[in-house]
Amino acid sequence: MSTTATAVTPLTTQDAEALVDTARRAAEAAGVTVAVTVLDAGGHLLAFRRDDRAVLIAGETSTRKAFTALQLNTPTADLVDAVQPGGLFHTLPTALDRPLLFIAGGVPVHRDGRLIGAIGVGGGAPEQDHGFATAAVKALA
Repeated sequence: MSTTATAVTPLTTQDAEALVDTARRAAEAAGVTVAVTVLDAGGHLLAFRRDDRAVLIAGETSTRKAFTALQLNTPTADLVDAVQPGGLFHTLPTALDRPLLFIAGGVPVHRDGRLIGAIGVGGGAPEQDHGFATAAVKALA
């Protein structure tokens, strides 16, 4: 029996820059200053931008949101309830190189049904950040 693996084009630097630009423009249109991080499937930084007026912690927040979405292959907005007392991940260990962050704004990026990276947006309200990240992923598709 033969199985054929289908190659999936990985997330490129050009893709990552397009994600950052789309999220940044969406935030700008809403009057919000943000930081945007894009990671490849291995968790390596492909693109990053922090608006000058965004608070410094927004950069770390966007990176941790992207990392969480990548590690769990789920938008961070879908995980918020899971970390509440009694939730599925309430006692999830954080012995990773970068702690997970369960605040809306991290979205995995898929191509042909496979995880190829993640985007994280920080600086606005969590719901806004999620909207900016989701808009970027939809525009890339």
